[in-house]
Amino acid sequence: MTEPLSENTADVIVVGAGPAGSTTAYYLAKAGLDVLLLEKTEFPREKVCGDGLTPRATKQLVAMGIDVSEEAGWLRNKGLRIIGGGVRLQLDWPDLASYPDYGLVRKRDDFDEQLARQAQKAGARLYERCNVGAPVVDDRTGRITGVHAKLGEEKREVTFHAPLVVAADGNSTRLSLAMGLHRREDRPMGVAVRTYFTSPRHDDDYLESWLELWDRRGAQDRLLPGYGWIFGMGDGTSNVGLGVLNTSDSFKELDWREVLKAWCASMPADWGYTPENMTGPIRGAALPMAFNRQPHYTRGLLLVGDAGGLVNPFNGEGIAYAMESGQIAADVIVQAHARATPAGREMALQRYPRVLKDTYGGYYTLGRAFVKLIGNPKVMKIAAQRGLTHPLLMKFTLKMLANLTDPTGGDAMDRIINGLSKVAPKA
Repeated sequence: MTEPLSENTADVIVVGAGPAGSTTAYYLAKAGLDVLLLEKTEFPREKVCGDGLTPRATKQLVAMGIDVSEEAGWLRNKGLRIIGGGVRLQLDWPDLASYPDYGLVRKRDDFDEQLARQAQKAGARLYERCNVGAPVVDDRTGRITGVHAKLGEEKREVTFHAPLVVAADGNSTRLSLAMGLHRREDRPMGVAVRTYFTSPRHDDDYLESWLELWDRRGAQDRLLPGYGWIFGMGDGTSNVGLGVLNTSDSFKELDWREVLKAWCASMPADWGYTPENMTGPIRGAALPMAFNRQPHYTRGLLLVGDAGGLVNPFNGEGIAYAMESGQIAADVIVQAHARATPAGREMALQRYPRVLKDTYGGYYTLGRAFVKLIGNPKVMKIAAQRGLTHPLLMKFTLKMLANLTDPTGGDAMDRIINGLSKVAPKA
């Protein structure tokens, strides 16, 4: 391992210890690099999330050596139950060589901490309550060479130095903005709103997705652009929420917390999704989708997870892509670190956005088209009513929505989805 020159200097600084940052730091530390992992809050801490993990995210946890057994507090799920168009369809996760056949559920308040502690065990130096402010920029080259931060309760001013910085600071990514990287307005944005209820449905072993989100509060029922979810937490509670897209006129005009309350009120009474059973407030968070901030590498700064807009536009899933982008970024940085010259290192680092585009670009382009379609209530209504009555079509849709295919040697569905992703523009 590279010895730190001082406690404030490292090979790489990672800003944000969510799934993207902790995964990046874990793989960097494991490869022997000296890594500073800076987290503005203190663990355990809450984050707005559905808490449901697909097999794609499960694979990443297993790769990091996290114990995902039920004894370690993880609730396993067998697949996805889809409700819409008067149909209720239960689909098991596909049998694939590349991904496990189960998903997981875990509350984010200690999920993130587990990943951060795993990065620490690998050798990353974690600073909690470290609020990162402005980047340190070399006047001559315009490259980022560190960050200014306020540390601890007393907000002690500290400057950390490293030749590379990873922005894993989420959708708001102040670090990216300070480096002039702004959000692309031509990319879809989502909002997740969720709360928890004490409920007899807490041990459901399927993730439940409601494809039709009806607002029944006015004189006329209105179909909204988004989906609802119910995920049993296995601890006596259900995580109930909705994901909404900014592709329709109703996005800005509606109070989504009120929509969630109204949606819950329409559920069967014995499920317990009533105000008196609510165990916490309704909270919301943005879902930055489909590479909505680019470039993913510039002047010594790499963007991972939500900071780079890596949320899947098909299903609002962010954790799997946060962790995968962290692993990809770490691999690129490790290779760049071993180059002998600055020009060689820069050439290696320029590979990062290209790998991201090769991996997700075509798929995310398909997702953007999908988002536009479901923003149209007529299309959504026909899709829910007709599509859900064809189990084979729904099996295909599940693989497409969850991005679960075998890249080589898969079945006909895998080959079609992989083929479509390859030919779609990698924007």
